[in-house]
Amino acid sequence: MDTAIEPPPGLTETVDRLEGNETLDGPVDALSQVGEAVLPPGPVRDVLRGRWLGHPLHPALTDMPIGFWTSASFLDLVGGRSSRRAATTLLAAGNLAALPTAAAGLADWLEADQGTRRVGVVHVGANAAGLALYSLSLAARLRGRHGRAVVLALAGMGAATVGGYVGGHMAFGSR
Repeated sequence: MDTAIEPPPGLTETVDRLEGNETLDGPVDALSQVGEAVLPPGPVRDVLRGRWLGHPLHPALTDMPIGFWTSASFLDLVGGRSSRRAATTLLAAGNLAALPTAAAGLADWLEADQGTRRVGVVHVGANAAGLALYSLSLAARLRGRHGRAVVLALAGMGAATVGGYVGGHMAFGSR
């Protein structure tokens, strides 16, 4: 029995093409400079890379923001008015959990080859857009704009899903 998962036609090839896209070298170089300044080689980078764990830390950390954000959206859609405070708390926890997750991803990315860095900069962009939308959703929630907050959170979920697909492709699809 073949248990291989087949992606939709063209999707893998589209992400694969990012590896050879030299127009991404400018953003890659800019992020590299910032990353090296913030996370120079040493013990902090080693911890964030998961050397103590025996495998990268970033993939395990992604479950936290994704879980919080998904739970917040679930409550938004089925929980009614009484769940708004819990959804807001979950969304805020997801935003906070995204920070160490991003730091661990950056530590891994700094060790990657140029092709992987090109794909990674798209991953970063999609996830940064997702976090920005989730942050706008949190601000809307705190201002009592629940409808707007739900829409922003769902848009954030869309962006984070794109980022997650690209990240999964880096970790599992092309390697």
